Amino acid sequence: MIKNFEKRMLVGITGFQEKDWKSKLAQINRLKIKEAALFLERFDQTQRKKIYRALLDSSLERIPLVHARNDMEVEEFVFLESRFKTKCFNFHEKGFGFLHKWKGFDKKIFLEMDYNDFISKKVKIEKIGGFCVDLSHFKVAQEKQSKEFDFVYLKKNKSKFLCNHLNGYSKRENRDTHSVKSVKEFDYLRTLPKFIFGEFIGLEMENSIFQQLIYKKYLVKFLGDIFSK
Repeated sequence: MIKNFEKRMLVGITGFQEKDWKSKLAQINRLKIKEAALFLERFDQTQRKKIYRALLDSSLERIPLVHARNDMEVEEFVFLESRFKTKCFNFHEKGFGFLHKWKGFDKKIFLEMDYNDFISKKVKIEKIGGFCVDLSHFKVAQEKQSKEFDFVYLKKNKSKFLCNHLNGYSKRENRDTHSVKSVKEFDYLRTLPKFIFGEFIGLEMENSIFQQLIYKKYLVKFLGDIFSK
């Protein structure tokens, strides 16, 4: 069971445009941060090439968790694992249709589920490493009692739960929030089962790295208190 949240919680390089990842990486370099999570879901191949070049000139030494895209080539997986010691790559359900491209990485890939009450027949969790539970997605699924909630919960003692995405949650709208405005958006974490928390927890927020570090400090104590009970 996780105890050292300070070590396991990673600031996240996220965004939609080039300026987003550039600004976060600049802040990482300024603070000489050596470890982070990388969310590539929104970046096409052209942007990823720029990101990889920038990473080589950055202060980062380790990127344990990478949110992959279905258009990535196996060479990108090899680069990230060999240069930045990536332990977990996560994808969504449609990613099962692309596993043939990533031979050798099957057990290093983890499934992030949605909450649309639909599970594709292509989902074969035994073919990959296990689950990357997006904590706010799980909360929404829990409230809806959707098929995703049942699917994950029933795998409690059968699958590996190695990594997570952590962002905010809106109780009023029952949805995940990625631009966090208040620590109250983390209150939902109290209601989640402990088994879904993994070894690597990436902060999937659009907030700046400076803001993420403020939230991380809060979350380390918040989750530490929860897990000490």
